[in-house]
Amino acid sequence: MFLRMIDMISVSMTGVFMNTYHRLPVTFARGEGVWLYDTEGKKYLDFSSGIAVNCLGHKYPPLVKAVSDQAAKLIHVCNYYQSDVSVVFAEKLIRACAGAGMRKVFFGNSGAEANEGAIKIARKYSFEKYGPGRHTIVSLRDSFHGRTITALSVTGQEKFHRDFGPFTPGFTFVPRGDPGALDKALDQKTTAGFLVEAVQGESGIFFQDPQYIRTAAKLCADRDILLMFDEIQCGLGRTGTFLAMESCGVRADVVTLAKGLAGGIPVGAVLAGEKAAEVLQTGDHGSTFGGNSLAAAAGIVVLDTVTDPAFLREIVRKGGRLMDTIRSWNHPRVQEIRGRGLMAGIDIDGESWPMLESCLAGPRTSGGAGPGLLILSAGSKTLRILPPYIIRDEELDQGLDLLRAALDPP
Repeated sequence: MFLRMIDMISVSMTGVFMNTYHRLPVTFARGEGVWLYDTEGKKYLDFSSGIAVNCLGHKYPPLVKAVSDQAAKLIHVCNYYQSDVSVVFAEKLIRACAGAGMRKVFFGNSGAEANEGAIKIARKYSFEKYGPGRHTIVSLRDSFHGRTITALSVTGQEKFHRDFGPFTPGFTFVPRGDPGALDKALDQKTTAGFLVEAVQGESGIFFQDPQYIRTAAKLCADRDILLMFDEIQCGLGRTGTFLAMESCGVRADVVTLAKGLAGGIPVGAVLAGEKAAEVLQTGDHGSTFGGNSLAAAAGIVVLDTVTDPAFLREIVRKGGRLMDTIRSWNHPRVQEIRGRGLMAGIDIDGESWPMLESCLAGPRTSGGAGPGLLILSAGSKTLRILPPYIIRDEELDQGLDLLRAALDPP
């Protein structure tokens, strides 16, 4: 009955949604592996993973089974209690993040919510030890940490701030890779935490310099300021290590995760290390849906998959193939490429959005009958590539062929 109702509704209706997204002209009906299919039956190779969410692709059999089985047993129980599957999920996640020094976790629903939790932890930690006035959170210019008012307050991009002030006070920004500016901003008398993306995704795929991060870690440790990593887009194996920060050789006080953590089921997590693990106490924080049984069942599948060293090595290998192929083109429109694992940013000599439209349409020679390609933008001139981890070499090559064709002039 429900499916018949969907068939009766025009999938082209757009007037029911608020105008919050610049949507491309396609409506998807199903997916399988790295492919999506629209309501007309045309197929598209997915190089976006739903912005790093569908890390195991679409209709991944173990994920489908886990979610189906769990839905038949228990979907949700409120956080007055705990469920068996949520406990297993939490234990596995803490083990996966043990190298970063994590000891306890709080589950929410999204990356913005995870970052809000991180900010609360830093401010309470500082208040309890030093009293009022030591509450500033430092982050980077061009950073992105979410869309809620406080997450926007710690986001260092003015374009996201327009029309939504006043913002939560107590945030300041420094340039990426400038240790002198960071040293000055991390005032021991006023600063509670430093929140940093190991890879700045929304602003164009910029990897933090390991020496800069090591300097930041020392400054934070010496001044008892919490070092907090936003791994929401770049974590969970995306760059070839479980957390992208691992390549910098430091430990964190707080780590935030979301997006691919449950392969498409909404969940976010804020993890705390030794300094911060006991900061939040009864009544300090909460989330109605956070870490419920359905999300936990999906998250276990993701963790069991992406913590496998052989699986991570394959991400590194595929990422090398991706980067080597694009560099081999020596294409005049490609100005710079930055990437690691299955996360890449390509600067081009024109606006990025028309490229998304060209890739979606597919090869010009096919008259629209050939497969399309889904890619993302990251700023006005950067293409963002985030394929599902399960992509095969031939699918990766096919997608790159479609991308190169879209780069060529008509």
